[in-house]
Amino acid sequence: MTDPIHSVRIAFVGGGNMAAALIGGLVARGAAASRIAAIDPSDAQRASLASRFGIATHAAPSAAALDADVVVLAVKPQQMREAVTAIAPHLRAPLLLSVAAGVRAADVSRWLDGHARIVRTMPNTPALVGLGATGLAAFPGTSEADRRLAESIVGAVGIAVWVDDESKLDAVTALSGSGPAYVFRFIESMIEGGVALGLSPEQARRLALQTALGAAQLASTSDEPPSVLRERVTSKGGTTAAGLAVMAERGLPSMVADAMAAACRRSEELGREFGASA
Repeated sequence: MTDPIHSVRIAFVGGGNMAAALIGGLVARGAAASRIAAIDPSDAQRASLASRFGIATHAAPSAAALDADVVVLAVKPQQMREAVTAIAPHLRAPLLLSVAAGVRAADVSRWLDGHARIVRTMPNTPALVGLGATGLAAFPGTSEADRRLAESIVGAVGIAVWVDDESKLDAVTALSGSGPAYVFRFIESMIEGGVALGLSPEQARRLALQTALGAAQLASTSDEPPSVLRERVTSKGGTTAAGLAVMAERGLPSMVADAMAAACRRSEELGREFGASA
């Protein structure tokens, strides 16, 4: 089956890191740069995108800039309402793909007088290196073809996972959206622990980063669950068992669950804040 990204025109509203990651992934997958455009008020952002990817850029919304089959809303959540209001007079009836955390599809639809072809997504920062994990939810009114197209676009920078209810994107935000920061913090702690035990900062950094990378790669390529992989590393009475015992005693599993619950609650709160009527 032909990849749909090869035959559609895509306009990005916002030219920041996530837009750049998606554009780079699309071009790498064979999407024609001539079919991609970006709108951003920053001269520096536009110059960077044009130089890196050879796409057309625009300083402000216009009918020409938004003459696309898909419009990707890639602005900060707090800027979304203003951005959507600005593009509204120039839209035809494209598929809208939102990558802004916390902004509900129903609010985007309301700001656009009932536009229904909307897929809301929750990507994460590893998309910047082509290893993203993106949750997607389709607003009523999107077709199966719309869903395939949305999945193809975010799939250019990693994996795509659909949820059957948009409210579950709050859980996706708590897990994979915020998750890289949890992993980074754990790596920081491993480095700090290594230094405390006598390694140099550079030695600890290299060992911690490669350990995290290798463990994640092993888990992602194995048919067995992480629990089994963990048990295989853990010899009874050994060093790993001693370390894991401390983590269990200090409540690591419940701490992670509580952290994710807090992130999920905050995502729900932001959805209400960003979508509040003026």
